[in-house]
Amino acid sequence: MDKEFWHERWRTGQIGFHSPQPHWALERYWKTLDLPADEPVLVPLCGKSLDMRWLRQCGHPVEGVELDPIAVQAFFDEWESEGSLTMPARTASWTAADGVRLWNLDFFDYRPEQPLGAFFDRAALIALPEPMRAGYVRHLRSCLRPGAMGLLVTLEYQQNQKSGPPFSVHVEEIEQLTGFDFRLLERRDVLADSPKFRDRGVSALHEAVYQLTAV
Repeated sequence: MDKEFWHERWRTGQIGFHSPQPHWALERYWKTLDLPADEPVLVPLCGKSLDMRWLRQCGHPVEGVELDPIAVQAFFDEWESEGSLTMPARTASWTAADGVRLWNLDFFDYRPEQPLGAFFDRAALIALPEPMRAGYVRHLRSCLRPGAMGLLVTLEYQQNQKSGPPFSVHVEEIEQLTGFDFRLLERRDVLADSPKFRDRGVSALHEAVYQLTAV
């Protein structure tokens, strides 16, 4: 997968991966991580996700990383009605508003000013094909300090029934993650709520939520 794939998706409005509400796992499991309310949270491949608003409303500063500038601009444009949009920051690489900072660059080029203590991955790992995922996990770990915690959301289905993204990532792959301990929090059947998967012939679809701890 090359960068142009994602740029084209945003240019043409093919963003079915964007959810119109925060992810249910945040409401159900984020507080179980017992993180300080002011702990900054890293959101890789963030798009214009409303998850970032949810985290900020909980008190967390947010560091989002997004490749496409249309997505970055859309996030702040859509938040403007709430009076939260501020002037662009001092460099072209990022924009900040009300405790949310979005870096407009490839996640593999992202280097935090200091290692972070929390993260939320709803759609980053599953956006990448299998050959790229180990490298993504290593880079994510390099952005975090030991003991950092976060939630990882994955999808599970038969990959031969539908091409990604989003890609299928089963628990066997999670077990091989380098640099993290993991705990499965919930695995739920979401096929009935996923017509695009059903229409493609997917016979079973599950969403899994993991708690990850950097070691």
